[in-house]
Amino acid sequence: MAKLTLNGKAISLDVDPSMPLLYAIRDIAELTGTKFGCGLGLCGACTIHLDGNAIRSCVTPISAAEGKSITTIEGLATEQALHPLQEAWVANNVPQCGYCQSGQIMSAAALLEKNGSPSDAEIETAMQGNICRCGTYPRIKKAIKEAADSLAKVKS
Repeated sequence: MAKLTLNGKAISLDVDPSMPLLYAIRDIAELTGTKFGCGLGLCGACTIHLDGNAIRSCVTPISAAEGKSITTIEGLATEQALHPLQEAWVANNVPQCGYCQSGQIMSAAALLEKNGSPSDAEIETAMQGNICRCGTYPRIKKAIKEAADSLAKVKS
């Protein structure tokens, strides 16, 4: 029995400890915003936060999350409002096909949590492992910068 916190709620999942987090999240917890991409941790579609750090859930066993806090794309917003990144994604019409976007947003959120005012180079480095087959990288970078500005206004 794996005990963890998923999007702020304590849960127990009766799964094999070697099961990848991705499958526990999608198939057992039925949160399908996290996507399967490559299954090797290379594309970033499965990115979630584990204790605030962006990780690839397709290659992380559920045993690694025991007693830890997981945030998925479903847990990023509040009931009252979207996360500033989600708002910026919409405002900048970032998604084309949209498949990679939850992973993109989760990587960007981890970046902004650690660095509230990232440079272009810091954004590119942080987002390097997230692949967008549609090539929306310029819009992604613009949305991250706008979200950083929005978050800075909230904090001041």
